[in-house]
Amino acid sequence: MPREAFGARRGVHPDGHPCSEDHPLALARHPFNKLLLSQSNVRRVKAGVSVEELADDIARRGLLQGLSVRAVVDQAGAPTGMFEIPAGGRRYRALELLVKQKRLAKTAPVPCIVRDSGIAEEDSLAENVQRAPLHPLDQFRAFLALREKGQSEEEIAAAFFVSVNVVKQRLKLASVSPTLLDVYAEDGMTLDQLMAFTVSGDHERQEQIFERLKASYDKQPYVIRRMLTEGAVRASDKRAQFIGLDAYVAAGGAVLRDLFQGDDGGWLQDVPLIDQMVADKLRSDAEVIAAEGWKWIEVAPDFAYGHSFGLRQLRGETVPLSAEEEASRDALQAEFDRLSEEYQDADELPEEVDERLSELETLVEGFDSRPAVFDAVEIARAGAFISIGADGQLRVERGYVRPEDELAAEPASEPDADSGDEHAIATSYEGDEAVVTAEPDAEPEDDEVSRPYPIAS
Repeated sequence: MPREAFGARRGVHPDGHPCSEDHPLALARHPFNKLLLSQSNVRRVKAGVSVEELADDIARRGLLQGLSVRAVVDQAGAPTGMFEIPAGGRRYRALELLVKQKRLAKTAPVPCIVRDSGIAEEDSLAENVQRAPLHPLDQFRAFLALREKGQSEEEIAAAFFVSVNVVKQRLKLASVSPTLLDVYAEDGMTLDQLMAFTVSGDHERQEQIFERLKASYDKQPYVIRRMLTEGAVRASDKRAQFIGLDAYVAAGGAVLRDLFQGDDGGWLQDVPLIDQMVADKLRSDAEVIAAEGWKWIEVAPDFAYGHSFGLRQLRGETVPLSAEEEASRDALQAEFDRLSEEYQDADELPEEVDERLSELETLVEGFDSRPAVFDAVEIARAGAFISIGADGQLRVERGYVRPEDELAAEPASEPDADSGDEHAIATSYEGDEAVVTAEPDAEPEDDEVSRPYPIAS
């Protein structure tokens, strides 16, 4: 490590004026092996950045703050050449770790503030108590400044020993409207509220919601998120799943994301674009279904309950799997069962295993939910409803016959007047069955009762 990394020049007072080493606040550079910890250091409990992280930071940037030291004297009051550290124990331990790791020489000069008056414990207490913590907003802006100077999010994360996600969150907070950041700086809103405003990157929209919030009795973060996303479509909505998030973004659609809590993929902001993409995809899928020969096709993202009321549904026939298809299905099911059993006690599935299980489940379901096959004559007088299922997949309901498309029933033959039949025949239809009832011309005999009986149509 270069000597300059430890900063301070010998004999320079903190206010910038020259001073001698016998000044109460004289700066000096002492070899590390001439320093030792003082029992007067009031810090006993570890807090904040770990010693390991601090050591790495010192190795990278140098010691940014000198150690406060006092000369060690013998019983006669003569200097021993050693210096004890009542304030700066963590920095000393970090330097000690670097020496042990052979990343710093034992005799490397360390900048120190040499004191010879007052009480050592008072020095230690003052340094720890009077230190003002950095306001969160200052940290957000500092990260943003580093980003604007060309450092990547990964580099910033590595330099400050935080995760990349933390850096993303800090940069997101720093990108909120300057007006709202000023309010936050003056304690006009909480950090949780500021986090909620990051859902939208539109500064004008953020400020509008803030003004609305002033008149609201409920200022909880979830209320802010709800206001900012009203009118948007959740990524978990079946319409969004139907068109696909990647396709929506590729078409120029904007997505609102929440980096501070689960958002199920965010909110799709461009609703007209969503509607257009849904209509186009449904139309394309409907053309494929119509090619099957149906008389009519009705298409909509969703149909009201009971949309098929009054229509008769044809009973198609499911074509059995071939031997090859049956073998493929069994192999997929066996792999699914094996993975499920192997990871049944896992707290969290590995990403690749979770993806494979989902893929297997979809493939097996494809074999089990094969569409029914209908007679060509029936297809010509029936239709289908095409919509989006609750899972975001295409939903096709085939084989519905409207009343006006039913085949006309053949009239029943009139009874022969000369045949001697004593009863007229009345015919009615119940579904696909014709019910024929004999009606007597006269009163029946005492124990004669007429009953309807079905005749196969």
